[in-house]
Amino acid sequence: MFKRFRRLRMNATLRSLVRETHLSMDDFIYPLFVKSGEGIKKEISSMPGVYQMSLDEILKECGNLQELGINSIILFGIPEVKDSVGSDALCEHGIIASAVKAIKKSYPTMFVTTDLCFCEFTDHGHCGILDMKHESVNNDATLEILAKQALVHARSGVDMIAPSGMMDGMIEVLREALDSEGFINLPIMSYSTKFASAYYGPFRDVAESAPSFGDRKTYQMDPANRREAIAESVEDEMQGADILMVKPALAYLDVIRDVRNATSLPLCVYNVSGEYAMLKAAAKAGVIDYERVMMET
Repeated sequence: MFKRFRRLRMNATLRSLVRETHLSMDDFIYPLFVKSGEGIKKEISSMPGVYQMSLDEILKECGNLQELGINSIILFGIPEVKDSVGSDALCEHGIIASAVKAIKKSYPTMFVTTDLCFCEFTDHGHCGILDMKHESVNNDATLEILAKQALVHARSGVDMIAPSGMMDGMIEVLREALDSEGFINLPIMSYSTKFASAYYGPFRDVAESAPSFGDRKTYQMDPANRREAIAESVEDEMQGADILMVKPALAYLDVIRDVRNATSLPLCVYNVSGEYAMLKAAAKAGVIDYERVMMET
């Protein structure tokens, strides 16, 4: 006798009862982009509904989020002044450190994660100190300032750091730096498998972080390399990461499954700006039901 799968699909209550995957507010981290200044809430044309906000507006937004039941955010900074080494990211009074302090003071239960990178803070838009001879980022010199940036965030009261620059050895260096200063319980969510993806385009509009020359293919991963993608995440686990990540999400579902099979650590997936923008554009064109496709995504 054949199996009647439809028997368990006959009404909404039954479908809900046997549903295998359930999403809640606890499953999501909400991105916020904090910009120097006051009274700023600027919508980004390539990402409808996403804003650059000054700190006063960020605080209002955090209040709105908690009323909705959203208690976890990740911060990206857009400083007023950028330079070759991203000095604002290393300053105790920089835009991210100031934002963390203000948010934790006003909303102590908001779980604040900070993106740990330099692309938003450098005048060249790359993710660290440049090696001009090879027109790329100097890996080991960047590790030194990355550790300093992590300590700035830790002292400001952040709940978790999320290094995204794809520097070799970054997790080991960060864990050692944090532990040496007593931050042994501060978790690291590593952008462990981050591809050099064309899907990041709109993010660079909102974060003002596009490279002024070249690209990021010497440090972010080749989208064609599946085995290397697994190795990157496994290596970060060995170095001390607490949570791993695959970014982007939708184009790399096979990699997500492979990484899930290779580790027992919590795994974060990043639905990136290009994925979001495509849904918004398709909805505007009238070719999809945005709410349904968003939930399916």
